[in-house]
Amino acid sequence: MSRLVNRNVVVNGSLRTSMRLEPELWDALRDICVRENVALNDIVKKIESTRHAGGRTSAVRVFIVNYLRNVKTEAAADFAAA
Repeated sequence: MSRLVNRNVVVNGSLRTSMRLEPELWDALRDICVRENVALNDIVKKIESTRHAGGRTSAVRVFIVNYLRNVKTEAAADFAAA
């Protein structure tokens, strides 16, 4: 049984498509949207504009990893500066 969760997103204003991600990645993406005050559809559109070679779902996974790495680096720098 697959753990992947299928959800629909709208990209480019009217193109409805689905993505399958692990529940933890959906949670991380939701947290990023809240932190950045941006809608899920808008963040997927922005991610898609990077033209990642692996496709939409792969691009989202890479974005999440890179985003969390950057947040971790910022937190470490803040901690070191304190």
